[in-house]
Amino acid sequence: ATPDCLTVPVLRNPDQKSIKQIAVELGVLGQKARDKKLTPKDLQGANFTISSLGAIGGTAFTPLVNWPQVAILGISPATMQPVWNGKDFDPRLMLPLSLSYDHRVINGADA
Repeated sequence: ATPDCLTVPVLRNPDQKSIKQIAVELGVLGQKARDKKLTPKDLQGANFTISSLGAIGGTAFTPLVNWPQVAILGISPATMQPVWNGKDFDPRLMLPLSLSYDHRVINGADA
């Protein structure tokens, strides 16, 4: 997101890149978005989106699939939560995730 609007630039071929390469490319795309220099090519061709609630606050959300993409993963802020271990409650860092997908393309069991 930028101060003006939500934009979703496309990170191409992430499966062929290292974590460092992905981080650098995300930084470049983010700066282009803030500078309003994204091109139509920067915004086209994705099939999956990852969206984070962290920057705007909140505890959970259900993201909507950006057509013609097939799925979107929503990541909410991690929080410490009590988890029952069978005897006691232990503190655990929990990361709420929400996957929305087009059921015409992905079977629910596979998703």
